[in-house]
Amino acid sequence: MISHLAGGMDFSVCETHYIVVANDLDMDTQFARGRIEELKKKLNAVVLAHNYCRPEVQDVADFVGDSLGLAIKASKTDADVIVFCGVTFMAETAKILNPEKTVLMAEPESFCVMAQMCTPEQIDSLKAKHPGAEVVGYVNSTAACKTRLDVCCTSSNAVDVVSSLDSKDVIFIPDVNLGRYVASRCPEKNVILWDGFCPMHQFITVRQVQALKEQYPEAPVIAHPECRSEVLALADAIGSTEKMIGMSKESPSDDIIILTEVGMKHRLEKECPGKRFHFAENVVCTAMKMIDLMSVLTVMENMSNQVQLDEKTMKEAYRPVKRMIDTQ
Repeated sequence: MISHLAGGMDFSVCETHYIVVANDLDMDTQFARGRIEELKKKLNAVVLAHNYCRPEVQDVADFVGDSLGLAIKASKTDADVIVFCGVTFMAETAKILNPEKTVLMAEPESFCVMAQMCTPEQIDSLKAKHPGAEVVGYVNSTAACKTRLDVCCTSSNAVDVVSSLDSKDVIFIPDVNLGRYVASRCPEKNVILWDGFCPMHQFITVRQVQALKEQYPEAPVIAHPECRSEVLALADAIGSTEKMIGMSKESPSDDIIILTEVGMKHRLEKECPGKRFHFAENVVCTAMKMIDLMSVLTVMENMSNQVQLDEKTMKEAYRPVKRMIDTQ
């Protein structure tokens, strides 16, 4: 059990091993996949899944991507129902962008720990201490927090978002590691950081990376910017999960070390056949792994777990989310 204090709240994270599902589909899996496809047509539904989801969930999705890609897809879909396979803030973002659509959360208990590390009141306090500073919020934040932001960002476009701002002073919440990375890329800005973090990226260690480099000396290291600075210093390239795919395709190496959640392995192997990807041990998002095919099927059958946000929250959160999408 690992405990860390952030924003005055205590978050404990259990290290968990993710058991990879066998390739052979059993009868229940085949039934679930077939029924999900039927319900997509019946409901005019689209299934969106994050790169960290289980392989079988990714395979049934209409689109798999990172937070930015999923937000863009949600903003452009003509489906009546959006089934979101990801953590809660992602489904909330889809609802903010589509207030008239039905958004179903595949697993309502799949909370992002980092998103809970900052509250609207804490953002208000930061703004009071730094008047004139613009507030950039990582999309990994609650809908309530988004109402306090000037603009949202993802790991894919955080540097571009911060660089585009007029203010020299920028409050960046909630991820301290991504914030430090952005600050290093935007030296002209005074980036004011909060102390939130992603547990699974936070616990990737220098020792783990060094061990992987010793085992695969010719393999480049691609790291997610949510990793700690000392880990990023060992990387050959840094990028979001979506950018990792492009970097891997361009790499001449057949062996690549990936410093992010293990769910990325499935999509990387599909997109980069013949290449071998190596991950640090125990880098598992337990919230994402709560979602399975039966979760998806159940919410579609029952039209349950509908994301509900009040009109004021959606209206106030829409502007910073839309600015994030437009900064592309």
